Amino acid sequence: MVFFEPHGVEEQESFQRVTLTNFSFPLHFHRAYELIIVHEGQLRVTIDQKEYLLQQNGAAFIFNNQMHEFTTVGHSAITIVIFSPELIGRFFMDYKGLIPVNNTFSLSPDVQLPSRRSVYRQKSFLYGICSTLEENTDFKPVQYSAKTKILHQMLLYVDNNYASECTLKAVAEHLQYDYPYLSKLFVHMAGMTFTEYLNYYRISRACYLLKSSQQPIGEIAADCGYSSLRSFNRNFQAFVRDSPRRFRELSSQQA
Repeated sequence: MVFFEPHGVEEQESFQRVTLTNFSFPLHFHRAYELIIVHEGQLRVTIDQKEYLLQQNGAAFIFNNQMHEFTTVGHSAITIVIFSPELIGRFFMDYKGLIPVNNTFSLSPDVQLPSRRSVYRQKSFLYGICSTLEENTDFKPVQYSAKTKILHQMLLYVDNNYASECTLKAVAEHLQYDYPYLSKLFVHMAGMTFTEYLNYYRISRACYLLKSSQQPIGEIAADCGYSSLRSFNRNFQAFVRDSPRRFRELSSQQA
């Protein structure tokens, strides 16, 4: 699953792309670069707590370890490209320790995305994106606060443990911080409670599985960390405003 893999940690050239309709994904980060391209509609993207609204042909180039999330506004058709820094090694070395002042820019409507097969076309396309970014923004040194680093660790814990029992108490014990401190920090930095975020993350994975697989709903619920199908259905309804079965049916019709 493109969003739920340890992107870039293998330190080799990797390129993955996925096209999604009306999809949202919660706060996360990874070692890989991420490119988001909007083909239709609108997408609200937040990168390091800075919010952008992408329109048709808009793009966001997210650097490795930048915390980001995106939400469909009404309707969206997007392509996500996740690729390792090694694919654009010269750019990675030139801008190591820096991040864009503005991560967004516009692309030509006729931009051609490369296939997964030709690494040369991938590199040509990606270096073209790098050039466009350079022409449209300045860069600044990465300066993550101590609180941001703690939030990174909390998000990483969820990423590694969402499929099993995952509680803020367990996070506090793992990171050796006080529970009340982490609870307040998470709400301040993420804009929601830890439990709300965990459910959002789990339901986002469930949506992806419902769209991209024929796996039974009960198995999806279990894979996403829910021991009770009733609890899964309740949380799914709360976040998606529809039942898992109905969501799958509508997704199938849109495909």
